[in-house]
Amino acid sequence: MIAGFSINSLDNDAFSFFKLMRKFGFVPSEFSFATIVSSCAKLSSLFQGEQIHAQIIKDGYLDDIYVGSSLIEMYCKCGDVDRARCYFDTMPHKNAVTWNKMIHGYAQNGYGDEAVCLFKDMISLGDKPDDITFIAVLTACSHSALVDEGVQIFNSMVQNFAVVPKLDHYTCIIDCLSRAGRFHEVEVILDAMPCKDDPIVWEVVLSSCRIHANLRLAKRAAEELFRLDPQNSASYVLLANMYSSMGRWDEARVVRDLMSDNQIRKDPGYSRGERKNDIQISHSGK
Repeated sequence: MIAGFSINSLDNDAFSFFKLMRKFGFVPSEFSFATIVSSCAKLSSLFQGEQIHAQIIKDGYLDDIYVGSSLIEMYCKCGDVDRARCYFDTMPHKNAVTWNKMIHGYAQNGYGDEAVCLFKDMISLGDKPDDITFIAVLTACSHSALVDEGVQIFNSMVQNFAVVPKLDHYTCIIDCLSRAGRFHEVEVILDAMPCKDDPIVWEVVLSSCRIHANLRLAKRAAEELFRLDPQNSASYVLLANMYSSMGRWDEARVVRDLMSDNQIRKDPGYSRGERKNDIQISHSGK
């Protein structure tokens, strides 16, 4: 039941059921603990996570590798990266999942250098990185502007570890290079990658082209998006705005006319504000 609640994102229900199980004298297994800690992570509830951690110590499951991996994920998602690393360092046994959780935790909290260092530690200690490891460390490189490190790690996937890059890996390295404005390398990868027909990759390229004012590649990315996701207004709006910002009003008008001809409406923007007893949601756009 706890797993069922957690899988269906009913994490508060999972936590309530876990407490009910304890109340009736049932002793949780390592699987129960790992699942409920994951629910605490999804809720970003550090207080509840610390309570469960104390019960894990009391019931003697602290050395279980899957419980430990869940604790690392929970502390990282709650922003307590130092606590996660402290626990990681004391674990008697580690596997790829454990390493991945810690590397990804660094990545999602903006600790790019630490993620890369831990990735190198993993290799030096003889643990083999898998495809999830590479997604985590490449994400860290992208978000922390570690471009050369990202390229080196991406190239090592096949050369050193026989891990064939998938769409997520290509998206990460393209994002990393695009953020830095290294569009020649981006195009080399785009031309070579086997999975070109995915809108996410081209959305990444188009967004970075707007930041760096690369109109030529932006046009290519937008044309791919018009083909792959023709009803998505964002690509039309981004390209039209690029033309407008450069004073190329005729081209901007052509894009907006194309949007109108295809009966594509701009998605409204939403904002969410909370008051004491209610939630106010407003939107803009036609």
